[in-house]
Amino acid sequence: MAGILIIAHAPLASALQEFTRHVYGEVPDRLKALDVMAHEDAKLTLERAVEAAQSINSDKGLLVLTDIMGATPANVASRLAHMTEFAGHVRVIAGVNLPMLMRAIAYRTEPLDSATQKAMHGGQQGIIPIGHMGHIDDNNKMEVKD
Repeated sequence: MAGILIIAHAPLASALQEFTRHVYGEVPDRLKALDVMAHEDAKLTLERAVEAAQSINSDKGLLVLTDIMGATPANVASRLAHMTEFAGHVRVIAGVNLPMLMRAIAYRTEPLDSATQKAMHGGQQGIIPIGHMGHIDDNNKMEVKD
């Protein structure tokens, strides 16, 4: 079972972890959250990320979910993934949301690349308009109202 590490701007990572407690009654095994504080030194963040990753890594690898591509959490996740210790056994996805996290948990017993694809797909499927933004036609296509 792959470990899951959430690295995001504070307090998002912790909030996502607490969501899992709400849904599953407890935080699933081998899931950790790392909140990145404003103006935190990236070296310190990387050190904390390595420590967290080491505690949940396994022969099935590690899936890192992060919030915004190009920001410190994603940059730290990318550096972590390219470290010799983790090389080839870490996948990183930016744009974390609750549906993505639920998919990651549900499919983390599958091979890492498969679990990564399913988590990404779940995150994308979880982004839908609600209300008066448009109408879904008979072919499940969005018709935008003018």
